[in-house]
Amino acid sequence: MATSMQGFRPTSWLRAGAASLGLVLSAGAASAMDDFWTLQFGPTGGGNSVVSERQALRELERNPEPGLPTLSPANVKATREAIQRYTEIVQAGGWPTLPDEQVKPGEQSFAVVMLRDRLAASGELAAGGSRSDVLDSSLVEALKAYQSTNGLTPNGRLDRPTIAALNVSAEDRLKQLKTNLSRLSTLTQTTKSHRRYVVVNVPSAQVEAVALNRVISRHTAVVGMKDRPTPILRSNIYEMNFNPIWRLPPTVIREDLIPQARAAQAKGENLLVKTGINAYDGNGRKLDPAKIDWSSAAPRGYSYRQPAGKDNPLGFVKINFANSESVYMHDSPTDGLFGQNIRAASSGCIRVHNIERLAYWLLGQNDGWDQARVEKMKETGERADVRLASQVPLHFVYITAWATEDGTIQFRRDLYNRDGVAEIATSY
Repeated sequence: MATSMQGFRPTSWLRAGAASLGLVLSAGAASAMDDFWTLQFGPTGGGNSVVSERQALRELERNPEPGLPTLSPANVKATREAIQRYTEIVQAGGWPTLPDEQVKPGEQSFAVVMLRDRLAASGELAAGGSRSDVLDSSLVEALKAYQSTNGLTPNGRLDRPTIAALNVSAEDRLKQLKTNLSRLSTLTQTTKSHRRYVVVNVPSAQVEAVALNRVISRHTAVVGMKDRPTPILRSNIYEMNFNPIWRLPPTVIREDLIPQARAAQAKGENLLVKTGINAYDGNGRKLDPAKIDWSSAAPRGYSYRQPAGKDNPLGFVKINFANSESVYMHDSPTDGLFGQNIRAASSGCIRVHNIERLAYWLLGQNDGWDQARVEKMKETGERADVRLASQVPLHFVYITAWATEDGTIQFRRDLYNRDGVAEIATSY
């Protein structure tokens, strides 16, 4: 590793876990939260079954390691140091631009030598090392480290997303660090006073549950599409709806339901009957779906609800917090998107993988709400609305570049093109 990286350890955050953290809790909540630390959620080991590399990488996307908190106050100092480091890189001439040449481990290519120079410039690979044009094991590990700290699937391949990320210029990366230092400085002034909080970093498409400046659990998320961005907000989680009724938000009604219902009507079909969604007029009266004229303007004034069930897009739990954007966090009846690297596919709300773990943690101070009860709600489909005994601060943030206290520098896609850098930084 290049000594000029000042302690840069690209994969050290992967080893940071929650087991060493002892929460300081009220006596009433201590028992429930003590149990939390010993529980396992999501896929567990067992047997000697062999899974494919693709399956293993999808599981890694679905179940990220806790790592270090994005909004730790220590990250402000670390990000300032990263800015100094990247200023030096820019002054030294930046790094080479790689050609669109995809290479797998073990393969030979002229692009591999350029890759070595590129990773040496940013510090994942020691300078002055091998000049081989083979993507060998040591270079694969350095490339995986780079992919992990740039929000890419760490497959050790020089694929198109990785090439695009590598080709974001040093100047643009420096600009991102400076832009995000301002964001971090403001946000960490707030979070440093929180004993526990939840943060959704939209560009990372991840959710962190944080207690005493340690990540208790990290969750893969699905965030808003580029044309339906997830809003940036600050609020408090106050309630959970188990097996909720889905009240369709205005954007979904306008952009999805009505156009699809019109298309179905043109083919002699009825979308409401097919999906089980109910329509209500302005007085709350349930309407006969067969009598709705989707070609008229009337459906725009109706409200729509879908009962709880296996097809309900909210899944088995919805997490509520006050906001003016009609967004919320929720489960999903399907988990295919959670295994993908790019997860900007919602209408603005946040879908959360392994949400039962987050629900259990949020309810840690509610008497009687242990792991078994949360799992029972999922199994039985029982309806319940539960107010949190203590509201939990929530932050939806837009952080695309930061450094953590261990010296690791992180970058993510500028998903909504808010950093003012080249478009290539948004597309990998």
